[in-house]
Amino acid sequence: MPGRARFSRHGTRRPALRLLVVVAHPDDETFGCGSLVLHAREAGAEVHVLCATRGEAGEVAPGVTLPEQGLGALREAELREAGRILGVEEVRTLTYLDSGMDGEPAAGTLCSAPLSLLEEDVSDVVACLLPDALVTLDGSDGHRDHLAVREATERVAATFRLPLYLHCLPRSVMSRWADHTATVDPGSAYLRGLELGTPDEQVTYRLDTAVHLERRWRAIRAHRSQTSPFEGLPEDLQRAFLAQDHLIEVLPEGAEQPVGLLGQPR
Repeated sequence: MPGRARFSRHGTRRPALRLLVVVAHPDDETFGCGSLVLHAREAGAEVHVLCATRGEAGEVAPGVTLPEQGLGALREAELREAGRILGVEEVRTLTYLDSGMDGEPAAGTLCSAPLSLLEEDVSDVVACLLPDALVTLDGSDGHRDHLAVREATERVAATFRLPLYLHCLPRSVMSRWADHTATVDPGSAYLRGLELGTPDEQVTYRLDTAVHLERRWRAIRAHRSQTSPFEGLPEDLQRAFLAQDHLIEVLPEGAEQPVGLLGQPR
């Protein structure tokens, strides 16, 4: 049970709580879940990250020179450095290619693969690590890779009877972002009649993670090939995104809520 030291299948001592964060691209673990990872580490949990792609379809930030191995190699290195800053125990990657935002998914990309295959890959890691809970993005940004990872992770959570925490951005915060963006970038595709973010009433936990802000910024800046969505925002809006985390708890039948990790639901 959480709160006691336990032993792995190999007989070695393991921490009382272990989380597996499952994401689609390098930087999702930091831009999305970075403060949650730091919060979990402070609570004594061991955190592992599983990333499905190496983010080959990402846009390269101005001034970044790609290595001969290409963007995927650079972003994987950034992922591992950010994980080190966040205190992640281990980063694992799968071999899918980044599907990009739109168009027909190319062969080998995450969204061209059967969902059952991704589910099997995540299941293999869960069976090896024996985590106490899973974390992933809720996919409310509409990115198809995020949605695929969410669905596969939900299936794995149900199979293993593990609690699942969906990291989300509440609609109230995204509405503030949309108001700001309308003044600085009125042509943004994100403003075209979309309802952005997760309805606030669906949020189960709201965590105050302000104490981790400086370290999370260090991890964000480790992803130097990507432009952070938080750069250039007013400080109050930056803090709305980065100094608090919002989670939806999904408890499959038979799952046990991890004790001492999140506190009381909001």
